[in-house]
Amino acid sequence: MALNDLLLTFGSCAFFMAVVALISYQKTKGDVGTKDGYFLAGRGLTGVFIAGSMLLTNLSAEQLIGLNGSAYGYNMSSMAWEVTAAFSTICMALIFLPRYLSGAFTTLPEFLSSRFDDDVRRLTVILFMVGYSLVTIPSVLYSGSIAVMRLFDVPGLLEVSYSQGLMVTILAVGIIGGLYAVFGGLKAVAISDTINGLGLLIIGILVPVLGFAALGNGSFLDGVTAVTTTHTEKLNAIGTSTDPTPFGTIFTGMIFANLAYWCTNQYVIQRTLGAKNLAEGQKGVIFSGFFKVMVPFMMMMPGIVAFHLYGGGLQSIDLAFPQLIKDVLPVYMSGFFLAVLLGAVFSSFNSLLNSAATLFCLDVYEPLKKGKVSDKEMIKVAKIASVVIAIFSFIVAPLLQYAPEGLWQVIRIFTGFYNIPIVAVVLIGLFTKRVPGLGAKVAIIFHVIAYGLLKFVFDEQVDIHFLHLYAILFFIEIAIMLVIGYLKPLDEPWQFERKNKVDMVPWAYAIPVSITLFSCVAALYVLFSPLGVVGGFGSLFWPALFCIIAANMFAWFYSLKYWRHRYANYIAVNVG
Repeated sequence: MALNDLLLTFGSCAFFMAVVALISYQKTKGDVGTKDGYFLAGRGLTGVFIAGSMLLTNLSAEQLIGLNGSAYGYNMSSMAWEVTAAFSTICMALIFLPRYLSGAFTTLPEFLSSRFDDDVRRLTVILFMVGYSLVTIPSVLYSGSIAVMRLFDVPGLLEVSYSQGLMVTILAVGIIGGLYAVFGGLKAVAISDTINGLGLLIIGILVPVLGFAALGNGSFLDGVTAVTTTHTEKLNAIGTSTDPTPFGTIFTGMIFANLAYWCTNQYVIQRTLGAKNLAEGQKGVIFSGFFKVMVPFMMMMPGIVAFHLYGGGLQSIDLAFPQLIKDVLPVYMSGFFLAVLLGAVFSSFNSLLNSAATLFCLDVYEPLKKGKVSDKEMIKVAKIASVVIAIFSFIVAPLLQYAPEGLWQVIRIFTGFYNIPIVAVVLIGLFTKRVPGLGAKVAIIFHVIAYGLLKFVFDEQVDIHFLHLYAILFFIEIAIMLVIGYLKPLDEPWQFERKNKVDMVPWAYAIPVSITLFSCVAALYVLFSPLGVVGGFGSLFWPALFCIIAANMFAWFYSLKYWRHRYANYIAVNVG
């Protein structure tokens, strides 16, 4: 890249980032001096900011790099991680969120402490903190950094080795991104996320369009025709046992992995815990689900286009998206892309730092001080904790370059240490009354040991896909807790204590809109399958699509009728 182009890129990038920072500062000025203000945005987030923040917290460079790499190297099967997450957002909106908000919880371990005991709280904090520090935060930094390096040839510019360039990029990205979390708290994160989310949406639409045009020698339609008529096996979302995400795993471990992420993962649900009221929280969560069903088009189709352009000639599947960006994006757009890319990385990075600091302060530091901590001291400790965790992640992130299976698989395999036992414990906590804390502790310890042995010691003897392993361990852990609850039940059944701090009137259209969201998931699987575009549209494609639309309209009519009746009764009883 020529010097003038480089200066234009970095100058325009700095301008866009400065605008986002200025808006975030203006909107949060004076709002982060209290504990609720710093950790929960003063419990004042609306649906737009919740959806925007959840979207950008979830969709970062790891998705841009990992999903496109998976599509380039294999097929569309890994879209299951994104598309089926819509079901989990529905569960969060309708089942989990009303309970979290009515209990006025700040963290998930706080709920587990009230339901079980402080030992369960400490175990879950350890799982979250280790998972965030060793896997999630480093992967965000690494994926964003390799995208920046590929686009701007950082090693060449600095005349250093690849590893040295990677380290420099990781430090630059991490230090700048951490400033939002350290100084602005959750509200600054949510506002900057929403603005950057709009940019991500623009880039997510623009890159596939430019890619199709490049493939079609200037013609978008010719590019689309090439992708949909040649090597259509790349468009298949029905993964086989040799693909990264076999189709059967959708109905086993993936359900629980997505439930864990969207319903129990602190750095995701923290946005919803800061909702202005239940209705706004439900809107934000469900709307984020609609963005998830757009992911195959925005974050996997470029990988398919890259396959058609480059064949199998790239050194690593994780280079598919950065190479495509470098080749098809106009120079005058590169600054905006870099700002959006860094915004996405900053979003996930600072969200994770904010949540990790929240867990440390509220579930470790405050209990040790027996609750005698001022808001000023709490915020100071949170900032120090954020810096320490960030520095640790700087050390771990470069090590991910040695992952042979690609970034996406590494993340999914290692998060299995903590996501499944936490969702199992939360479900038992919510829907049983007499299971004691002993059951939760035994289940957590059992999972960590069993998963580690089965996945890393006896992996050759036990040839089971890690997602199927998720499901098997989930049901074993549920059984362990239920058996202990039967043998050693609590003396007194647990009673949920309501501490409403926000309006708990639900969104009247939550159920019918959720039905439409679920219908979109079904339609996507019909499209990217042998019924649809794989091998040419089959005779059953249009009848299948018609059935989905008809079922959606039927369900909308009856659910809306039922919900109006239930909503009217709720208002009469609770509002008067």
